[in-house]
Amino acid sequence: MKVGVVVFPGSNCDHDAWYAVSEDLHHQAEYIWHDSNSLGDVDAVILPGGFSYGDYLRTGAIAKFSPVLKAVKEFAQAGGPVLGVCNGFQILTEAGLLPGALVRNSELKFICKTVPVEVATSDSPFTHQARRGEVLQLPVAHGEGCYVADEKTLDQLEAEDRVVLRYKGHCNGSQRDIAGILSSGRNVMGMMPHPERAADPLLGHTDGIKILNSLLTAPSLVSTTTKS
Repeated sequence: MKVGVVVFPGSNCDHDAWYAVSEDLHHQAEYIWHDSNSLGDVDAVILPGGFSYGDYLRTGAIAKFSPVLKAVKEFAQAGGPVLGVCNGFQILTEAGLLPGALVRNSELKFICKTVPVEVATSDSPFTHQARRGEVLQLPVAHGEGCYVADEKTLDQLEAEDRVVLRYKGHCNGSQRDIAGILSSGRNVMGMMPHPERAADPLLGHTDGIKILNSLLTAPSLVSTTTKS
């Protein structure tokens, strides 16, 4: 499995994602620059956390215009797996690849800690190695991680089993405690917690491996995936 890690100006978790994939899980990973028009021959894409373009205007609002996002959209529309983490989740909503939006945390404070997150569905390329109802300990680090959407969208996400992760207890005010969601095609996932920061024993937690290794070993993700 070859994973492309997209790097924007202001990304600060790109190396963390690269290291988790290549060093902790022993798969191939390469960086893809924000101004690239192609993803090359990757099998999966990770949009990492950070502050793309300084988060000017609004989180993810400028990144969605990067040339690489056109390639990411084409890759996702062809069924390619895309994982957006933290700022990556914000970019995916801004780009229209996921519904809803991420806004200021309810207490208007930056949150940086490890929190319990429940796996709401294991029927996805990103959680098939976890059990529904399993609680993972994952780090969060965000000021605008509160997930919001209209009631119709929230009900649709629930009805289609597209809520992947939920916070256990109050975290940032996210509606229905949503910490991660899937696209209608189930091949695009956005999540605010950082699995790449919980993938190495030296970091104190390894629950993030279940997310990343699910992505890397998903049965439907074969090398015949259409490339952009």
